[in-house]
Amino acid sequence: MAKAAKKAKNERNAAEQVEAEVAINDGKVLDYITGRPVADTEKERVRQRIGRAIIHEYGIAAEDIEPDFRVKIDGRAKKIDLAIFRPGTEHAPENVYRVVVCQKEPTIGTKGAYHMRDPEEADREFELLKGAMVALDNCQYGLWTNGLEFFYFRKEKKRFDTLFNPIGDWPMGDDTIGTREVASLAKMRRADPYMLRVAFRRCHNYIHGNEGMPKDAAFWQFLYLIFCKMYDERLPNDARKFWAGSYEPFDAAGQKAIRGRILPLFQAVKKKHSDIFRGNEEITLSDRALAFIVSELSRYDFARTDVDAKGAAYQEIVGTNLRGDRGQFFTPRCAIRLMISMLNPKPTERMLDPTCGTGGFLVATLDHLYREFRREANLASDDESTEEFISVRDRLTAYAEALLFGADFDPFLVRAAQMNVVMAGNSVGNLFNMNSLEFPSGHLAGVPAARVKLPLGSVDVIATNPPFGSDIPITDRNILQQFELARKWERVGDGGFRMTGTLQSSVAPEVLFIERCVQWLKPGGRMGIVLPDGILGNPGDEYIRWWILRHCWVLASIDIPVEAFIVEANVNILTSLLFLKKKTEKEIQAEDLGRKRDYPVFMAVAEKVGFDRRGNQLFKRSPDGEEILVEQEFTERVRIGGRIEARTLRRKVKIPDDDLPEIAKAYQLFRSKNPEPGP
Repeated sequence: MAKAAKKAKNERNAAEQVEAEVAINDGKVLDYITGRPVADTEKERVRQRIGRAIIHEYGIAAEDIEPDFRVKIDGRAKKIDLAIFRPGTEHAPENVYRVVVCQKEPTIGTKGAYHMRDPEEADREFELLKGAMVALDNCQYGLWTNGLEFFYFRKEKKRFDTLFNPIGDWPMGDDTIGTREVASLAKMRRADPYMLRVAFRRCHNYIHGNEGMPKDAAFWQFLYLIFCKMYDERLPNDARKFWAGSYEPFDAAGQKAIRGRILPLFQAVKKKHSDIFRGNEEITLSDRALAFIVSELSRYDFARTDVDAKGAAYQEIVGTNLRGDRGQFFTPRCAIRLMISMLNPKPTERMLDPTCGTGGFLVATLDHLYREFRREANLASDDESTEEFISVRDRLTAYAEALLFGADFDPFLVRAAQMNVVMAGNSVGNLFNMNSLEFPSGHLAGVPAARVKLPLGSVDVIATNPPFGSDIPITDRNILQQFELARKWERVGDGGFRMTGTLQSSVAPEVLFIERCVQWLKPGGRMGIVLPDGILGNPGDEYIRWWILRHCWVLASIDIPVEAFIVEANVNILTSLLFLKKKTEKEIQAEDLGRKRDYPVFMAVAEKVGFDRRGNQLFKRSPDGEEILVEQEFTERVRIGGRIEARTLRRKVKIPDDDLPEIAKAYQLFRSKNPEPGP
């Protein structure tokens, strides 16, 4: 099998060499707007992200944008980072109607917060932007950004002066802002993944850095407003309250008006989600901070934004606030995506993560099904009617409400996971605060409901990353006595093992979680679990492997490099993803009587996950060491006269040096030739 895997990898590498259009030297990056190589600097990275967002969020065509456009300001030629021209016009100064000035991203302070400035505080930074807007007579809008702070302006010409009025956001590419004061209703749009992460960071950073709140308090205030946003999106347009007029965030009266809309909305949220909120929660932000966050979030249509993009943005905020404070660490997103892809949960299957943390596996399942629902409906990206969108959204919500389950010992993480699932599926799902190893016993609040909704033997698919390690052993006899693997085992003459009646004094939690997950599965149910490599290789753990082989078919085993957990979870440990299918009692009895049969098992070793131990992104290289580029197509949706016109944008991009997507494809091919063992 190892030789075959190596041959397949060599063939893939050869195919990539053929497919490669061009290579690029170190220190260079391809400009997303022009496709030309430019120096890879900190400032350039900000400009590339903003340029991409301008195209995909605002509906402005790449052909109407020019980087490094020269403008004569006070008799001297200056370069403007991005000049945007009226659609289809010549790239001449008289046709510029928007400009962007970029700076490199600031360094976050040692306390993990950056003081977000008001336009007045940052005024000295805008000299170039304002000079260009004056020099370009027809330029109406400007943006200054350092990747974390965004200052939008609208130029207003007076008889003897020119004003630069701060606004909450730019209008869309065709200048549509909306009717009355509800600017956000017309502006709500799918979020660019990078810009959504930035918006979440900006919001949390504003609360933590400007309001003086501790990180965890800032986090929960942010979550309250996310709940409000998701609730508000389900209301009819004329009943919505989560919006901010263009100028409201910048004066006291406007800020108070925003608070007047949001506080009653939060009361309605608490009433609807009484199973989550105790009722005494309050939004304690200042008017200024509340207005800032509402202005940031109201521009996005969360329901239409890609599920994975929302999950990534949310996880970034969660990771900076909850990781490490209570001993938790979170599963790398690359491993989550691989596991869910290989498990391939179906729309009719009950899915569970018994150690759900912040809900990464649950959201990945919803993302997987969202894409499946869209494929079934033959919907291209952004290409659905309102009725089609609602149909897909409602199918996803129905799945989350009926078939998606999670549990965690930590009540803070349960609430965080509920929020994550709400953003992904417009439902809190079925998440229980309980100790899954203690279940069906236990004193925590989620146990009674879980006994009814989630009895052992009722689940089709499990994906989980249990807590593991000898430093957190399970010693409670009330828990240990529930598990065969908590007993001492002795070898018998046929190469097998016999369970004794003696309990071990302590057992690593991951061992018990293997058995608990198998208990929770229906016969024929599938599971994927993250395990330390020792369980699969240590001589002293052979009885565990014997128990697994007796009760389950082994579907696959994937070795994950240490880089994945170092970067995303700050854990330096070698792990594997083990995939199992529960045998029926009839199958177990037949094998006990000697009727065993061989079957193929998929095995793979991931050497690269797209980044190194420091988190630096890695790309595939040619034999000469140059980074390989291939051409990809992107859908560019240009707004013209209030309508959206789809165009194809072809750009050469680098190839992440990541084995996991290739392993997922190889597993699908393996399964097409080798059906799962069992009935």
